[in-house]
Amino acid sequence: MDKKVLHEKFEEALRKVSNAKQEFPPDVLLQFYALYKQATQKNTFSHNEGEHELVSAFKINALLQVKSMTTQEAKEAYIEAADKYL
Repeated sequence: MDKKVLHEKFEEALRKVSNAKQEFPPDVLLQFYALYKQATQKNTFSHNEGEHELVSAFKINALLQVKSMTTQEAKEAYIEAADKYL
């Protein structure tokens, strides 16, 4: 898929997920989180003050699962996940 088309589809999927009225299960939210971070190369992890250690561990685990993906692969996976869960 052309990079420009992929980016446009990714942005559209991101908008749909962000504006969704439905509540996603925690594992799905973590999947979206990790794929977004990898797709945008914002895959650094920062611990928010007051965030429970267990939440931090789940976030780190989710990031590790997508670490080997390229930004293009992560965008494609995000689009597929959005289509699946919306």
